[in-house]
Amino acid sequence: MVYNKSIILNNNIKIPILGLGVYNSGKETTVAVKKAIEIGYRHIDTAKFYFNEEAVAEGIKQSGIDRKEIFITTKIWNDDMRLHRQHQAIEESLKNLNTDYIDLFLIHWPVKDVFIETWKIMEEYYKQGVFKAIGVSNFHKQHLEELLKSAEIVPAVNQIELHPYLTQNELVEYNQKKGITCECWSPIARGLIFKDDTIASIAKKYSKTISQIVLRWEIQRGLVVLPKSVHEERIKENAEIFDFELTQEDMETITSLNQNKRVNEASNPDNFTF
Repeated sequence: MVYNKSIILNNNIKIPILGLGVYNSGKETTVAVKKAIEIGYRHIDTAKFYFNEEAVAEGIKQSGIDRKEIFITTKIWNDDMRLHRQHQAIEESLKNLNTDYIDLFLIHWPVKDVFIETWKIMEEYYKQGVFKAIGVSNFHKQHLEELLKSAEIVPAVNQIELHPYLTQNELVEYNQKKGITCECWSPIARGLIFKDDTIASIAKKYSKTISQIVLRWEIQRGLVVLPKSVHEERIKENAEIFDFELTQEDMETITSLNQNKRVNEASNPDNFTF
């Protein structure tokens, strides 16, 4: 089975709503990517900072599936922007991923004073067809408003931390009004949800796992989910979210768990220091 349910971005590019995240996947990245593709994933989310773009490329190669069937996302890192080496960093990512185009290229964090400059360079690559879509990650409303003052192209995506303890309702609504698709990183709050009795009760009702319930809650909100795992059974489990639907009541119950709590406060886009 191919889990290729997609949504249309604001530039008419299709993006699969389920992707495999590979942050901190380490030496297991290649095998995880290969297994995910064999299971039916068609979207892999990496970044320059993850130091595994080459391993992702190798996993895609070993899967035997044509590159054109796989939606690849990567991101430019903060220091590459600060050092004004955006062009070099982009070329490095293309080489690492063994590809002549990237489906979605993101600014990883809103680094002050340089994300506007970076966006202009990304627009150039987009116009050349090297990037099929461009977007941002970890941008709050004020960052987007600053970007949109000079951007020729509205970001296709904003990838943000989002889970039941950080529902990001206002930011999701703002993005949707601007035609910007939201993606969730840390969609299961790095495992914090597994101790939640409320979600466990809902999971029992649907005969699903806690992670399946939360991922379903997110895709029913119109979000793209990027669960990370290197374990084949968990990768498969995270994909089995398309054969049921949560009631509006259960959706609201999960949303009510919001605490505006990040998995790590150091990753707040307003005050990150890395």
